Amino acid sequence: MTTDPTLIIRGGTIVDGSGGAPFQGDVAIEGDRIVAVDRKIATRGAEEIDARGKVVAPGFVDIHTHYDGQVTWSNRITPSSLHGVSTVVMGNCGVGFAPCKPTDHDLLIRLMEGVEDIPEPVLTAGLPWNWESFGDYLAALEARSYDIDIATQLPHAALRVYVMGERGADREPATEADRNAMRRIAAQAVRDGALGFATSRTINHRASDGRHIPTLTAEEAELTDIALGLKDAGRGVLQVVSDLRDLDGEFAMLRRLVERSGRPLSISLAQTDRSPHRWRKTLDLIESASSDGLPIKAQVAGRPVGLLLGFELSRNPFFTHPSYQKLAHLPLKARVVELRKPAVRAAILAEQPVDDRDALMRIANYDKIFLLGDPPDYEQPAENSLGGIARRTGRRPEEVAYDAMLERDGTGMLYVPFLNYSDGDLEVARAMLTHRDTIPGLGDGGAHCGIICDASFSTYLLTHWARDRRRGARLPIEWVVSAQARETAEAVGLRDRGVLKAGYKADVNVIDFDRLTLRAPEVAYDLPTGGRRLTQRAEGYDVAVVSGVITQRDGSAIDGALPGRLVRGAQTAA
Repeated sequence: MTTDPTLIIRGGTIVDGSGGAPFQGDVAIEGDRIVAVDRKIATRGAEEIDARGKVVAPGFVDIHTHYDGQVTWSNRITPSSLHGVSTVVMGNCGVGFAPCKPTDHDLLIRLMEGVEDIPEPVLTAGLPWNWESFGDYLAALEARSYDIDIATQLPHAALRVYVMGERGADREPATEADRNAMRRIAAQAVRDGALGFATSRTINHRASDGRHIPTLTAEEAELTDIALGLKDAGRGVLQVVSDLRDLDGEFAMLRRLVERSGRPLSISLAQTDRSPHRWRKTLDLIESASSDGLPIKAQVAGRPVGLLLGFELSRNPFFTHPSYQKLAHLPLKARVVELRKPAVRAAILAEQPVDDRDALMRIANYDKIFLLGDPPDYEQPAENSLGGIARRTGRRPEEVAYDAMLERDGTGMLYVPFLNYSDGDLEVARAMLTHRDTIPGLGDGGAHCGIICDASFSTYLLTHWARDRRRGARLPIEWVVSAQARETAEAVGLRDRGVLKAGYKADVNVIDFDRLTLRAPEVAYDLPTGGRRLTQRAEGYDVAVVSGVITQRDGSAIDGALPGRLVRGAQTAA
């Protein structure tokens, strides 16, 4: 060190992100870089943090978020920044807002509303639309500052509509001229600073008007030309979410994309109730490709992907019951007054759903619905389900659900684990997490405002897997930290962060590991127009440091501490 450090974090248990054993020591920071990590640093820092008895870890890198809109109106990237995350990657699943012609604003808003459950009024009021090209979008983001770093990918749906207009939205095949244009734009987007390209091939992704996502049936020739655009630029990653309906055929196509372009690819992977063993075959295919030298990984979740149901939220088990529909327009407080009336309760409980087009509107399986609790328990046995409670108490499960949602003035929530919980525990999630060809992802921060709240995955990996799990084996804390810091960072080309080592970016968490607690999800009304969103807090993050600046203490943001910036493209190792 040629100068005194600006900040020294002293005496903590350092879990440095490398995967090596924890050790007690100091971390010295000068500006936005780590300058030394040692068991004892003799020099004094301009500011010092006493981390004795605490865990000192690198900031986490969340590679699967949907803050594409939020970053245009907010400086705080919450809830992710509340959970030790120091860098988020947006533009996943092929949805986003650039490039976009002025005539297509409404189309992309409807798509984001339908796919990611971000309300249209929020997007209409919040998006400034001071861009058209992808480069313009990056420039708009670069002019802003944040509490953490942000990076983004080129979304396929926006690209397709930009090039093809209504033909693209209608999923017509791309012509050779269309494909050539997409290849040029993809190459330029990556040169301008996109981390890569993302697409969706799942029937679950629909716009709010019911239309399938424009990329659902994009042909291999189109995907190949876009991937070759990344090859032209000499950088960038590919991200795909797919139903893999024809598993062998679809995966063979994705494998050819990687073979031809040479670009790394990640694909979303989870266990489904309909095909509870399909994840294993998918992972076998990925493992085979990886063994052949192809950089393909699966993005996996460390807990069930779960829906939250409640009278305050987008859905509840009685959402389409006629007697409930008569009240659905009322503000929550007035609706709760009506819902507490015995005659109203009896009428709703006596009815059946009248719309079965949405899986959430069908007759609920109460043996797969739980009370989440605070702190929330995401790995509960079947006897804790609403069906189990009903059988023990001699009540109908519908009654248990109704009364639970009326708790706390109508803000009670139910939890439905619909991915990674076919077996009633998290052994499958553990197998996926610990496979050599997977990385943690799928938290979806910034999306699903009224039905999913999974941006807290980083905290859950620490609390549940490294400390609290009772229904199976745990994971070492050094493995958990490395998986969601170094490994996620490297997977998207951000090789300058995720490790506590001299020369690396000074993103650091000081964590009271014994006190670290994940709180229950709650609703905030802090989006543009007072829009609603689910959020989740944690206790035990004593200090958060981003680019050498202390941004939070004890979970509270420090006014004016906004060192986070747009990260343009891949970053080289220290």
